[in-house]
Order: sequence, then C-alpha cells, then structure tokens
Amino acid sequence: MKMGRKKKTLIGDVLSYLYLFIFGVIIIYPLLITMISAFNPGNVIAFTLDFTRDWTLDNFRRLFQETLYGKWYLNTLIISISTMLLQLSLIVFAGYAYSRYRFVGRKLSLKAFLIIQMVPTTAALTAFYVMALITGGLDKPWFIVLLYAGGGIPMNTWLMKQYFDTVPMSLDESAMLDGAGHLRRFWQIILPLVKPMIAIQALWAFMSPWGEYMTARFILRSREEITVAIGLQQFISNPREQRVTLFAAGALLIAIPISILFFYLQKDFVSGLTKGSTKG
Repeated sequence: MKMGRKKKTLIGDVLSYLYLFIFGVIIIYPLLITMISAFNPGNVIAFTLDFTRDWTLDNFRRLFQETLYGKWYLNTLIISISTMLLQLSLIVFAGYAYSRYRFVGRKLSLKAFLIIQMVPTTAALTAFYVMALITGGLDKPWFIVLLYAGGGIPMNTWLMKQYFDTVPMSLDESAMLDGAGHLRRFWQIILPLVKPMIAIQALWAFMSPWGEYMTARFILRSREEITVAIGLQQFISNPREQRVTLFAAGALLIAIPISILFFYLQKDFVSGLTKGSTKG
C-alpha cells in the first residue's frame, strides 16, 4: 500500500513539474525572443533567437530620436494613471455602498452590472465613436480615460462589494457606538482592511491602457495623441518596412512601469484574490 501511494505521489510530482516546465517555456520563450531582438543591431525581418549577433543599445536610442515613442509613452502613462485613480475612486465607493447600505434598486442595478459586462467592448465601438463626435472627445485623452474607467466599473464593483462583505459588520456597529460617522467608519476603519483588493484593482486599471488597442485606435487619431500600443503596431503593420528591433525595444520599455507597480503591490495580491472570491 505504501509503495503504491509513493508511486502515485511520484507520478503526480513528475506530471506537475512537467506541466510547470512546459508552461514556463510558453511564457519565457516569447519574452526571450523580444529581449534578444531589442538588443540586436540593425533590423531583422522576424523575431529570432540569435545569440551570435552583437548586442547594442542603439535601438533604444533610435526609438526616442527617430520616432514619437517618448510622446506615446507619456500619453499612455498619463492615461493609465488617470484611469487608475478615477476607476478606483468610483468602484471603492460603489462597492462600499452596495455592501453596507440597502437602497431601492440595489439588487436590480447589480444584475444590470453583470448584463452590461457580458457585452464585449468591440460591440460598442461605433457607439463610442458617435459619443466622441457629439461630446468633442474625438482624439482627446480625457475621453479615452472615461471609457476605460467606465468599462471597468461593472465587474470591479462586484469584486469590491464581495471583498467589503468579508469585513464583519460588527466593526461598523462598534464604531457607531463610539460616535463615528459614515465617512469616518469608511476611511479609518473599513478602508484599511480592503487594501489588498484595492491593490489588485489599481494594477488592473493601470495595465489596461498599456495593452488595449482597439478602442484607443478608434478614438485617438493624430500621431501625437496615440498610445504606445498603437504606435508600436505601426512599426510592424507594413509588410515591406517592418522595424522589428524597434518594436521589440519599445515592447520591453512598456513592461517597466507595470513591473514596478506589480512588485510594489504584490504583497497584497494573494489575500486580495482569495478573500474577494469567498463571499458574495
């Protein structure tokens, strides 16, 4: 019996490590190709794992001197920070209200959030474009910020509401007995306890503009106002003139602010994801 259990355990461990190895290769391989291409001199017609070429920083210099990458990078950074701050403000207050208060239309609006979330963003691109024309938001960063922040409200409000539900109501009742008002209970007692979920929401909201292409391509038209995703796509969109090494260099630089924010907030991620999914 013991030998049989040990054999099963060994087979399970081997399969687990094999799965992790394959999964790691799938993730690391394209990252390695991108890194090598970014440091390769000149240009290549495709991404390759060529370790024999000389490594250089020339592609990063060309990226800022020969293109508008610096302006695109700044545009995306401003849009990302603005989206993160606006979306966090909305979903934190909304999640708290849905968790702690009972009001007319509460359940109906929560169901509406789920229904809205089922509609893909691409289905609303025409509506977004018309809204931009009517409001004067075409080619304006503030309009794309509103779209990103608004698009993240339905599902993220649900997640924040679920996480607020994990905080015992007894804390609110104790604070009320001590004379704490609504704002004080929220700011000093409840909000510090939901920091893990806020950290997760902050990362999600910040990452969205860096990789999102379709909506930004519809709204932002001039070369000076576009985001990094649109700008990088232009490097490889022309089959006759693909600047692969510049694309790879720009793709590496995109990861810097996201990585910094991730490592800064990572201590809160595990508890935020687990607690937010245990109670609804």
